[in-house]
Parts: sequence; C-alpha cells; structure tokens
Amino acid sequence: MLTKQIESVQEGVARIRDGDTVMIGGFGEAGSPIELIHALIDLGATNLTVINNNTGSGEVGLAALIKEKRVAKMICSYPRTANSTVFPKLYKEGDIELELVPQGTLAERIRAGGAGIPAFYTPASFGTPLADGKETRTINDKQYVLEYGLTADFALIKGKVADTYGNVIYNKTARNFAPIMAMAGNTTVVQAERIVPAGDLDAETIVTPGIFVQQVVEVCEPLLESALVAEGASYP
Repeated sequence: MLTKQIESVQEGVARIRDGDTVMIGGFGEAGSPIELIHALIDLGATNLTVINNNTGSGEVGLAALIKEKRVAKMICSYPRTANSTVFPKLYKEGDIELELVPQGTLAERIRAGGAGIPAFYTPASFGTPLADGKETRTINDKQYVLEYGLTADFALIKGKVADTYGNVIYNKTARNFAPIMAMAGNTTVVQAERIVPAGDLDAETIVTPGIFVQQVVEVCEPLLESALVAEGASYP
C-alpha cells in the first residue's frame, strides 16, 4: 500500500533549495510546525520567500529562521506581534523585504492559488498605501483592488493526527492556514503528533485529504513556541 510517511523532519525539508518559496502554517504559536522549521534552518537553504500569518516570536521557530538571515522576503499580515523582535530589527536595517497583506486577503490569495484561480478583486486595502501600484476597478459602484493568487514550492504544516496516506486532522483552530496552504504548495510536508494506518481515520472528520499531501512525519511531543520563548531559548 502506498505510504507517504517519512522517517524524519530532516527528510521532509531535504529538497528545499535556495530561493524557494515556502508557506509555513500557524497563527502565532497555534499550528506552527517548529520541528520542520528548525530542520530547515539546519539544512541551510537561504534567500527564501516565506508566507506566514506573522514573523514569529523570540528566537525560535520562524523567528529563528529569520534571525539566521535565511529569509529574503516575508509575505504576511502581522510582521510585529508580542515577543516579535527579530524581524522588526532586520527590517529596519534593510536586511529583509516585506509584503504586507490584509489577513483576509492573505487567506484568499492562498486559497485562490491552491484552487488554480490566478487573481481576484477585493475591496480590502482600497484607498490605502497597500493598494499603491495595483490595478483597481469599479464594480457595481464599489471600488476593488486586484490581488493575485499565491502558490509555493513547499508548504510546511502541522497536524494533530495523520494517516500514512497523508489525510490530516487538526487540533481545533490550530488548523488556521494549514488546509489552504496544503492545496497551494507544490510539495506539502505535514508533521503530526500521531500517524495511523490508512483507513483508521473517520473519513467524515478528515480536513485535508491526502491528495494534497506528499509527506507526513510523526513528531510525538512537538515543541511549544510560548514555552521556548518563556525559557529564553534560541535556535540553533
């Protein structure tokens, strides 16, 4: 029987190359695949474009990837949140590029990319600096901004339980961007706390079907970003 289970997080990121675009799931700590991110740091790939809701906290996970100057550009909604110090410093110094996207627009750009929709119009950001240089259009007397769908070379996401075929269930709202990122990534890698044989999951509870997932790896006791930040941890 076909299995998508791999042995390690290192194997999951092994094909990421310099200059790739990587979607990373998570809304702050919730759903952040820290082990996969740390494996990506160890891999050494650089000049990455990373798509995420924010820019990480402390000096672990996504913030650690940015701290190591592996990220050339961030596409996100919240570049500065609680305990976010690495990105603001590098951005002020001109060492990283930022594409700021309203959160609803970011979600729809990812969803559209995964669905094969090249672009769409949205009223969000019209009349603000975020719309500068973008095509606008009046539809039914309302003003809209043209936004383009987003895809990525890789999507790194975190699930609660997966099966060996790549079907995934999430931990409540920790799913956040993960299902649409799984669709928009050319190669989607999932770390899950538990991997079960294909057929063991109730088909009615599956959120991300295995057709959108290329690799799954078991991480039984995933790190918690908040605990690491509270400890003052730094990676590597």
